[in-house]
Amino acid sequence: MAQSVALHPLLDKGVKKGSSLFAGGVLVCACTDRPVEVKVEEGIAHNHACGCTKCWKPAGAAFSIVAVAPSEKVTVLKNGDKLKVVDSAALIQRHACTGCGVHMHGPVERDHPFKGLSFIHPERFKEQGWTEPGFAAFVSSAIEGGVDPAAMDSVRGHFKQIGLEPYDCLSPGLMDYMATWTAKKSGVLHA
Repeated sequence: MAQSVALHPLLDKGVKKGSSLFAGGVLVCACTDRPVEVKVEEGIAHNHACGCTKCWKPAGAAFSIVAVAPSEKVTVLKNGDKLKVVDSAALIQRHACTGCGVHMHGPVERDHPFKGLSFIHPERFKEQGWTEPGFAAFVSSAIEGGVDPAAMDSVRGHFKQIGLEPYDCLSPGLMDYMATWTAKKSGVLHA
Protein backbone atom coordinates (compact mmCIF):
# COMPACT_ATOMS: atom_id res chain seq x y z
CA MET A 1 0.00 0.00 0.00
CA ALA A 2 1.43 3.40 -1.03
CA GLN A 3 2.01 6.02 1.62
CA SER A 4 0.17 9.32 1.69
CA VAL A 5 2.24 12.00 -0.05
CA ALA A 6 2.53 15.55 1.31
CA LEU A 7 1.95 17.66 -1.80
CA HIS A 8 2.77 21.07 -0.27
CA PRO A 9 1.76 22.70 3.04
CA LEU A 10 -0.48 25.17 1.20
CA LEU A 11 -2.13 22.48 -0.95
CA ASP A 12 -2.60 19.45 1.29
CA LYS A 13 -5.88 20.72 2.76
CA GLY A 14 -7.15 22.42 -0.40
CA VAL A 15 -6.45 25.46 -2.54
CA LYS A 16 -6.99 28.86 -0.96
CA LYS A 17 -8.62 31.21 -3.46
CA GLY A 18 -6.56 34.28 -4.29
CA SER A 19 -7.54 37.56 -5.87
CA SER A 20 -7.45 38.50 -9.54
CA LEU A 21 -6.64 42.01 -8.28
CA PHE A 22 -3.32 40.95 -6.73
CA ALA A 23 -0.76 43.39 -8.16
CA GLY A 24 2.52 41.99 -6.88
CA GLY A 25 4.51 42.53 -3.75
CA VAL A 26 7.75 41.57 -2.05
CA LEU A 27 9.13 38.02 -1.92
CA VAL A 28 11.24 37.24 1.16
CA CYS A 29 13.57 34.28 1.67
CA ALA A 30 13.53 32.19 4.86
CA CYS A 31 16.63 33.74 6.47
CA THR A 32 16.24 35.49 9.82
CA ASP A 33 19.54 37.33 9.28
CA ARG A 34 19.70 39.66 6.27
CA PRO A 35 16.80 38.09 4.32
CA VAL A 36 16.80 38.53 0.55
CA GLU A 37 13.89 40.62 -0.70
CA VAL A 38 12.69 40.68 -4.31
CA LYS A 39 9.99 43.06 -5.54
CA VAL A 40 7.46 41.88 -8.13
CA GLU A 41 5.69 44.95 -9.57
CA GLU A 42 2.88 43.12 -11.31
CA GLY A 43 0.45 40.30 -10.76
CA ILE A 44 1.53 36.74 -11.41
CA ALA A 45 0.44 34.28 -14.10
CA HIS A 46 0.32 30.53 -14.66
CA ASN A 47 0.59 29.70 -10.97
CA HIS A 48 0.79 25.94 -10.55
CA ALA A 49 2.04 23.06 -8.46
CA CYS A 50 5.24 21.60 -9.96
CA GLY A 51 6.75 18.17 -9.39
CA CYS A 52 10.05 18.77 -11.20
CA THR A 53 13.26 18.21 -9.27
CA LYS A 54 14.65 21.67 -10.15
CA CYS A 55 12.11 23.86 -8.31
CA TRP A 56 12.56 24.84 -4.67
CA LYS A 57 10.13 23.13 -2.32
CA PRO A 58 9.46 23.61 1.40
CA ALA A 59 10.84 20.83 3.61
CA GLY A 60 8.77 17.65 3.28
CA ALA A 61 6.84 18.80 0.19
CA ALA A 62 6.82 16.73 -3.01
CA PHE A 63 5.69 19.73 -5.10
CA SER A 64 6.51 23.40 -5.35
CA ILE A 65 4.15 26.27 -6.02
CA VAL A 66 5.55 28.34 -8.87
CA ALA A 67 4.28 31.17 -11.07
CA VAL A 68 5.70 33.67 -13.53
CA ALA A 69 5.98 37.45 -13.77
CA PRO A 70 7.58 39.63 -16.46
CA SER A 71 11.34 39.78 -15.76
CA GLU A 72 11.41 43.56 -16.19
CA LYS A 73 8.97 43.78 -13.25
CA VAL A 74 11.20 41.71 -10.92
CA THR A 75 13.88 43.56 -8.91
CA VAL A 76 16.17 42.48 -6.09
CA LEU A 77 15.61 44.99 -3.26
CA LYS A 78 17.79 43.73 -0.41
CA ASN A 79 20.72 41.41 0.17
CA GLY A 80 21.19 40.39 -3.46
CA ASP A 81 24.80 39.53 -2.57
CA LYS A 82 23.39 36.33 -1.04
CA LEU A 83 21.93 35.13 -4.38
CA LYS A 84 23.63 32.55 -6.57
CA VAL A 85 22.40 30.83 -9.75
CA VAL A 86 21.72 27.17 -8.98
CA ASP A 87 22.49 25.79 -12.47
CA SER A 88 23.85 28.18 -15.10
CA ALA A 89 23.14 25.62 -17.88
CA ALA A 90 19.41 25.42 -17.05
CA LEU A 91 16.75 27.28 -19.03
CA ILE A 92 15.43 28.90 -15.86
CA GLN A 93 18.25 30.78 -14.13
CA ARG A 94 17.10 30.08 -10.58
CA HIS A 95 18.67 32.60 -8.18
CA ALA A 96 18.75 30.93 -4.76
CA CYS A 97 19.64 32.40 -1.39
CA THR A 98 22.96 30.93 -0.26
CA GLY A 99 21.77 31.18 3.35
CA CYS A 100 18.44 29.32 3.33
CA GLY A 101 18.28 27.83 -0.18
CA VAL A 102 14.99 29.47 -1.23
CA HIS A 103 14.83 30.20 -4.95
CA MET A 104 13.94 33.89 -5.16
CA HIS A 105 13.54 34.43 -8.91
CA GLY A 106 14.39 32.54 -12.06
CA PRO A 107 14.51 34.53 -15.30
CA VAL A 108 14.43 32.86 -18.71
CA GLU A 109 16.96 34.67 -20.88
CA ARG A 110 17.53 32.24 -23.78
CA ASP A 111 15.52 32.14 -26.99
CA HIS A 112 12.45 30.26 -25.73
CA PRO A 113 8.68 30.82 -25.53
CA PHE A 114 9.16 31.85 -21.87
CA LYS A 115 11.95 34.35 -22.58
CA GLY A 116 11.31 37.53 -20.60
CA LEU A 117 9.51 35.73 -17.76
CA SER A 118 10.83 35.07 -14.27
CA PHE A 119 9.70 32.07 -12.26
CA ILE A 120 8.90 32.83 -8.62
CA HIS A 121 7.45 31.05 -5.60
CA PRO A 122 4.42 33.15 -4.61
CA GLU A 123 4.16 31.64 -1.13
CA ARG A 124 7.24 33.76 -0.34
CA PHE A 125 5.23 37.00 -0.82
CA LYS A 126 4.88 39.14 2.33
CA GLU A 127 1.45 40.08 0.98
CA GLN A 128 -1.58 37.82 0.96
CA GLY A 129 -4.05 37.26 -1.88
CA TRP A 130 -1.78 36.06 -4.70
CA THR A 131 -3.53 34.15 -7.46
CA GLU A 132 -3.97 30.52 -6.48
CA PRO A 133 -2.46 27.60 -8.43
CA GLY A 134 -4.57 26.53 -11.41
CA PHE A 135 -3.08 23.12 -12.29
CA ALA A 136 -0.35 20.64 -11.38
CA ALA A 137 2.57 20.17 -13.80
CA PHE A 138 5.30 17.56 -14.20
CA VAL A 139 3.44 15.30 -11.79
CA SER A 140 5.34 12.14 -12.79
CA SER A 141 8.62 13.94 -12.12
CA ALA A 142 7.84 13.73 -8.41
CA ILE A 143 8.99 10.10 -8.66
CA GLU A 144 12.46 11.41 -9.54
CA GLY A 145 12.28 13.44 -6.31
CA GLY A 146 11.60 10.31 -4.25
CA VAL A 147 7.83 9.78 -4.38
CA ASP A 148 6.93 6.07 -4.50
CA PRO A 149 5.59 5.23 -8.00
CA ALA A 150 2.82 3.24 -6.32
CA ALA A 151 1.56 6.49 -4.75
CA MET A 152 1.03 8.32 -8.05
CA ASP A 153 -2.65 7.39 -8.51
CA SER A 154 -3.26 8.75 -5.02
CA VAL A 155 -1.25 11.92 -5.79
CA ARG A 156 -3.25 12.56 -8.99
CA GLY A 157 -6.48 11.83 -7.12
CA HIS A 158 -5.54 14.30 -4.38
CA PHE A 159 -4.81 17.01 -6.96
CA LYS A 160 -8.18 16.42 -8.62
CA GLN A 161 -9.90 16.46 -5.22
CA ILE A 162 -8.49 19.95 -4.50
CA GLY A 163 -9.43 21.20 -7.99
CA LEU A 164 -6.04 21.04 -9.75
CA GLU A 165 -5.85 19.04 -12.96
CA PRO A 166 -2.64 16.95 -12.92
CA TYR A 167 -0.45 16.96 -16.05
CA ASP A 168 2.82 15.24 -16.83
CA CYS A 169 3.95 18.33 -18.70
CA LEU A 170 2.39 21.80 -18.60
CA SER A 171 -1.28 22.63 -19.06
CA PRO A 172 -2.69 22.21 -22.61
CA GLY A 173 -2.91 26.00 -23.08
CA LEU A 174 0.77 26.49 -22.21
CA MET A 175 1.82 23.51 -24.36
CA ASP A 176 -0.16 25.01 -27.29
CA TYR A 177 1.54 28.38 -26.71
CA MET A 178 4.99 26.78 -26.77
CA ALA A 179 4.20 24.73 -29.90
CA THR A 180 2.81 27.84 -31.66
CA TRP A 181 5.95 29.83 -30.80
CA THR A 182 8.13 27.00 -32.15
CA ALA A 183 6.04 26.64 -35.32
CA LYS A 184 6.23 30.38 -36.03
CA LYS A 185 9.98 30.42 -35.37
CA SER A 186 10.54 27.53 -37.81
CA GLY A 187 8.24 29.06 -40.46
CA VAL A 188 5.61 26.30 -40.33
CA LEU A 189 3.09 28.91 -39.12
CA HIS A 190 3.08 32.52 -40.19
CA ALA A 191 2.21 35.35 -37.82
